[in-house]
Amino acid sequence: MSANHGPSRLLVRDLEQLVTPAGGDAPLRGAALGDAEVIEDAYVLCEDGRIASVGRMRDLGALDGDLEELDGRGLCALPGLVDCHTHACFAGDRVDEFELRAKGAGYEELHAAGGGILSTVEATRAADEDGLRAAVRRHREWMLHAGTTTFEAKSGYGLDRETELASLRAIAAEGGIPTWLGAHAVPPEFEDADAYLEFALAEVLPEAARIAQAADVFVEQGAFSAEQARRYLSACREAGLALRLHGDQFTEQGAIEVAVELGARSVDHLEATGEQGVRTLAKSDVVGVLLPVSALFLGRPMPPGRSLAEAGAAIALATDFNPGSAFCESLPLVCSLASTQLKLSPAEALAACTVNAAHVLGRADRIGRLAPGYQADIVLLGAPDWRYLAYHLDGEVVSGVVTAGRLAWRR
Repeated sequence: MSANHGPSRLLVRDLEQLVTPAGGDAPLRGAALGDAEVIEDAYVLCEDGRIASVGRMRDLGALDGDLEELDGRGLCALPGLVDCHTHACFAGDRVDEFELRAKGAGYEELHAAGGGILSTVEATRAADEDGLRAAVRRHREWMLHAGTTTFEAKSGYGLDRETELASLRAIAAEGGIPTWLGAHAVPPEFEDADAYLEFALAEVLPEAARIAQAADVFVEQGAFSAEQARRYLSACREAGLALRLHGDQFTEQGAIEVAVELGARSVDHLEATGEQGVRTLAKSDVVGVLLPVSALFLGRPMPPGRSLAEAGAAIALATDFNPGSAFCESLPLVCSLASTQLKLSPAEALAACTVNAAHVLGRADRIGRLAPGYQADIVLLGAPDWRYLAYHLDGEVVSGVVTAGRLAWRR
């Protein structure tokens, strides 16, 4: 995520611990979700941007040639964190709305005061592409300092052709994985959701599909119905995009069923998912992406993380970083919430925001583990035990970050 220069070989040595999700499968589910491999007194050797080997210091042989060494004493190494659901491309903020909500304002009052998604749409449309790139770059650096080495980001705050495409280009240019959230809300210039979708699919999708890697839709009362989502996603699949859904955030509207029917990569939120939804998801290959910061921020019920895990569903964790309902870029905080509120173990939380999140992004074969051949993305925790990732409630627990085998940032 951050460019730097130096030797193409890096040895991180004398680590207190090194931890990685065990095995080589993805996504992890059931008992395998909580199976972590921990190596004490460890090293990790990186060559040409990839991991060459990991192991115990006593097993490290002599190394010849140019080599940069990084002292890992007092530190723990874990895979670079993967944030598979963010809205990091936006202009402006919604701090006024936040203050009103803190004073007890409800949805109608916030809407009357100009709040909500469409207020961010107005600010984002007013920004130029350079401004959008600067915003993504700023948010990317925040995420890096919290240990995120790979991030997805969605459009959806333009909802017109020019701003949606500019948003996708800005995300890609700043190192993010772009998702076209063309069906986020209905902009005010359109009479209804069907009229807007007709425009989006005809006028925006052809070019968006050349930039984005996935498409997303918000299935909810006041946004898009299951049938509208099916129409939108089917067209996006024909254009070659992977499929994602926002679903069951406030009410169950059939998002899980549409996701399973169409073979979506994920359905995200799930705060309102009931027992039948849990069973349906567990029998499928669709990943449930859990966003506990959004539930906390809005005072909503937490998604049923423990129930999903015990049912055998594949789950991932993400921040949902956005200006209105989850202004948080910290995956360590998400891991803390996962353990304290969703009742996931630290190892389950780690897998959910590394290898399983990488699977959602179609990259589990190259990121999300500390193993030979994987991209050398490493988070260094300034702690004696890797479980501080979840145990330390959003403190300055990340001490440094290595991306593609080079030290990108250190506290």
